Amino acid sequence: MLYVIRHTTTYIYRTEVSAARCTLHLQPVTEGNQRVFSSTLTITPKPLENVETVDFFGNRTSHVRFAGAALRHRFESRVRIDVKPAEPPHALLTPSWQDVREEALLVPDLGGRAPAHYLFASRFVPLLAQASGYARTSFEPGRPVLDGAIDMMKRIHADFVYDPLATDISTPLDVVARERHGVCQDFAHWMVAGLRSIGIPAAYVSGYLRTHPPPGRERLVGADATHAWVSVWCGSGLGWVDLDPTNAVLAGEDHVRVAMGRDYADVAPVDGVVVASAGHTLRVSVDVAPVG
Repeated sequence: MLYVIRHTTTYIYRTEVSAARCTLHLQPVTEGNQRVFSSTLTITPKPLENVETVDFFGNRTSHVRFAGAALRHRFESRVRIDVKPAEPPHALLTPSWQDVREEALLVPDLGGRAPAHYLFASRFVPLLAQASGYARTSFEPGRPVLDGAIDMMKRIHADFVYDPLATDISTPLDVVARERHGVCQDFAHWMVAGLRSIGIPAAYVSGYLRTHPPPGRERLVGADATHAWVSVWCGSGLGWVDLDPTNAVLAGEDHVRVAMGRDYADVAPVDGVVVASAGHTLRVSVDVAPVG
């Protein structure tokens, strides 16, 4: 499926800000089943510096510095990308989760996608005892790792309620677990915490999800949103497999991957520091439009 994506983030400040530094993850890379044909990033006002790099995890990253008074900062990403349907792996033919746990500790690679980096606690993913208990329900001894992960994904979908008013990025994961309300980033963090707590490497993925309008209604521009899901390492043979606990599906043609890291802190679309702000209003619009 060919998509044209437009993602606009605007910060409107109550008073002029004198300086700001931002780190952006707004442009996807060609990898796996997706191919980027074009990608542009427009920033207003024009920054004093804009340095594009590829970070440790393989994500396109822009480091932006503003200087001079400004009442707003606006970031607009436009992407044209093709996402091919992927053949789903046979979950029952994957290695047992105990074998994967042992293999993860023996892999000598220390690159950005090596399993070692996705085994431990991170800023938004503490290793909670309740997460371990939740995960173990899906991972009885000898169960194939992907079969167990899919079962856990489906349980999260059944047990947690999608509620955009229940949490924000500062809500601790144990509160999400107790209340069982939240959004995609909460469900992804919870699944990552559970998998890591039993020794299975798990990463946090940010991107976009094509949404389908109700029958008979046109797709609304801006109705789509940024999305988050989980990538599970299933051994060196199969590698990473993406699972979406918010929708209880394997990530496929409707999912556009932008960045992968240990948790939200590694892949936030816009992050940074603003000097002398008295507060701000944030406006975000995402449009994922299929072509043809």
